[in-house]
Amino acid sequence: MGNTLPSIPAKRYFTIGEVGDLCGVKPHVLRYWEQEFTQLRPMKRRGNRRYYQHHEVLMIRRIRDLLYDQGFTISGARNKLQEQHGRPQHEDLAGVDVDAACAQDVDVFTANEVDLGAFDHLLIGDDDVGAAVRLAQVRRELFEIRSLLADIP
Repeated sequence: MGNTLPSIPAKRYFTIGEVGDLCGVKPHVLRYWEQEFTQLRPMKRRGNRRYYQHHEVLMIRRIRDLLYDQGFTISGARNKLQEQHGRPQHEDLAGVDVDAACAQDVDVFTANEVDLGAFDHLLIGDDDVGAAVRLAQVRRELFEIRSLLADIP
């Protein structure tokens, strides 16, 4: 990318203003890109306020790179993203069978269920409820990622 963007903080959700600052794009441009790129679907809450997740911030940075730094048109960037959708983003993931890698967990957990697990108390201690909640959130996010990967042809 042409200029250096700030690192993305470890947060679950980002407001449109925060995403604009993190990606070097104004909020009205982000709203426009939501119409043009179907991959961008921020969660909307009270008063239609948008909340972006980490993967969407990365997608916006990719779109920004394609449009501003590489000189793609909107439709060219859309086609490029659709082309890349079926391929691993990182070369070190090429050839990894996601289903096989996650097969062990299928017996213990399902994508719709987040269970703290029988052995988590050994890892986090019985009295650290905050860590248990964070662990449950991480598991939930991993299952969301796995379901997204399962949809890739």
